[in-house]
Amino acid sequence: MTMTMVGTPERSVSRWSHASDQELADAIIDRSEAALGEAYRRHSAAVYGLAKRVIRNQSLAEDVVQEVFLRLWNSPEKFDASRGSIRSFLLAHTHGRSVDIIRSETSRRNREDREATLTAQAGPSIDEEVWQMALADKVQQALQSLPQTERSVIELAYFGGLTYRQVAVHLELPEGTVKSRIRSGLKRLQAIMAEAGLTTA
Repeated sequence: MTMTMVGTPERSVSRWSHASDQELADAIIDRSEAALGEAYRRHSAAVYGLAKRVIRNQSLAEDVVQEVFLRLWNSPEKFDASRGSIRSFLLAHTHGRSVDIIRSETSRRNREDREATLTAQAGPSIDEEVWQMALADKVQQALQSLPQTERSVIELAYFGGLTYRQVAVHLELPEGTVKSRIRSGLKRLQAIMAEAGLTTA
């Protein structure tokens, strides 16, 4: 399935213009490209807006849009209308994929920085760089063990580069709640790392 929504016949789109989310999902299960085109017409702007806000990169945000709708095309049966709208379903996937990309980009930049440091510095710094790489991997593992409520705010604030206020707006939470979850999440991370004997002291 090539994601080329532009040029979807108006006649086909109008057939689904008043369809419910479940009807669209059922039609996509039956491999209706017109139904997918209608879902794209309805929700692609919101998907792109969220991806752009989290990633802050137009090209990567456009890639996320393609991936999210391709995922809907490949696995429409995963949508359950009793649990929310198609838009909520798509935005949840958008947020998850956007955070994955931020992590990947952060890891790539960190790796490039480490490689540049190793190239510029003498041999004795290698031990420290190896330790930092191991520590970064352990931090990622520890982050995954946090409750979703704490992990999501930390990911947006530290990987997404958002302010507390922006995180609060994005998650539709009070700013005080965001700050509290970040504090408790960081304390939990610190305890996990200390228990594993991973400290920089």
